[in-house]
Amino acid sequence: MNTTIAWEVREGRPAAADAQGSDLGETCDWLRENRDAIRSGLDEHGALYLRGLPVKGVEDFAGVRDALISKLAGYVEKATPRSHFGKDVYSSTDLPPSQSIRPHNENSYALNFPGLLMFGCLIAPDEGGATPVTDVRKVLRGIPQPLADRFRAQGWSLVRNYGDHISLGWRTAFGTEDRDEVAAYCADNHIAHEWVGDDQLRTVQRRSATIRHPGTGEEVWFNHTVFWNEWALDPEVREVFLEDLGHDNLPFNTAYGDGEPISRQDVETIDEAYRQATVRETWRPGDILIVDNILSAHARESFKGPRKIVVTMGDPVPLDTCAPTVQPQAGFARTAAGAGAGAGAGAAAKPAKARRWFGRRS
Repeated sequence: MNTTIAWEVREGRPAAADAQGSDLGETCDWLRENRDAIRSGLDEHGALYLRGLPVKGVEDFAGVRDALISKLAGYVEKATPRSHFGKDVYSSTDLPPSQSIRPHNENSYALNFPGLLMFGCLIAPDEGGATPVTDVRKVLRGIPQPLADRFRAQGWSLVRNYGDHISLGWRTAFGTEDRDEVAAYCADNHIAHEWVGDDQLRTVQRRSATIRHPGTGEEVWFNHTVFWNEWALDPEVREVFLEDLGHDNLPFNTAYGDGEPISRQDVETIDEAYRQATVRETWRPGDILIVDNILSAHARESFKGPRKIVVTMGDPVPLDTCAPTVQPQAGFARTAAGAGAGAGAGAAAKPAKARRWFGRRS
């Protein structure tokens, strides 16, 4: 039985190795025999690229998944459109090819999140379309200590506005038609919520900005602070959103845990730490990318041509096993927890221009 894998590490690229086996059955046997070696590789590198697997379709990909992942994880508080292909296999995202996606840890804002992600290439794009990965241990080391310490002490806050014309509607995001079920979920998961206008939901939640990996004990930068901050928007998009929606009605925005806005300079500083810690590889059909969702963030580059990258999520991890520096709370830290705490007030926006922007996403 093979107990080690020689991971190839080249500058600017994730650790990689060629998969073994002449057919899917042999490859899955090889993966099962080497689960410990793969786990060790993830602990060291955060993400691993396996090349040349005999994966032609969703069923093949699900078979590889079952050889590596012992328990599936759900996708909660949904934030991006995805297609479900069956067997708990999804599209990585259905956002338009021209739109890149910044590095993020999946479901970092939830109380339970996937510990492992597995991406597979069924159709490689003609140009671009990589799934970059970012070692968030390095990101944390790259953030100036006073800024990192502020986030350690206060955490970060997420404000979301759910509406069919400005982002995912609350029915899609929470998987229900029942407002009472949404309220119960928010109460159980320390999320302040309020209903705005006829059918818009606004939520606010505070979370820890850094956590520790339950296996390695390493501290990591684990949040959506930059990804969903208004300063991360393209300038043209930000201008349209602010003009049409107003600051309180942006689909996503982030702040310090006490609700104070994060400055553009701080967002750019953290963004640069992400850039310095990011590596990428060009997709080829049959390639698999395994990501430790706590040690590595992932992203998507814009692309041209057809592209079919599938994803599955597994090995769920409770936040409370990861030594958060602040406890989850509904609303901002300076307000009392409860429905509407820190969420703002006012009528729902009438998103004429913003609707056109989101029309490009579907």
